[in-house]
Amino acid sequence: MAEAITEARQAQYIELIQELMICPNGQEPEVLDAQPDLIDAGFIQTLVQVSSMMAHENNPDGARFLIYIARELAKQLGLYPEKPNDDQ
Repeated sequence: MAEAITEARQAQYIELIQELMICPNGQEPEVLDAQPDLIDAGFIQTLVQVSSMMAHENNPDGARFLIYIARELAKQLGLYPEKPNDDQ
């Protein structure tokens, strides 16, 4: 069972998401690399939750951006199954 995310941890996740949203294009890896302790399943879950809120607030570009980040991080953490290259 997944560990509950504390309010303090959630606040750190939100702060990191805000940094990602305002950083110059292409600087996202540096922003993420600066906070490696926050890159975990809870952060990915928070990214998805925030992207959902953005989609409902008529910010589809922001939502897509966060989903992209979530998917890439999930792949790096082994939480997102890669599709096989061959369709056999």
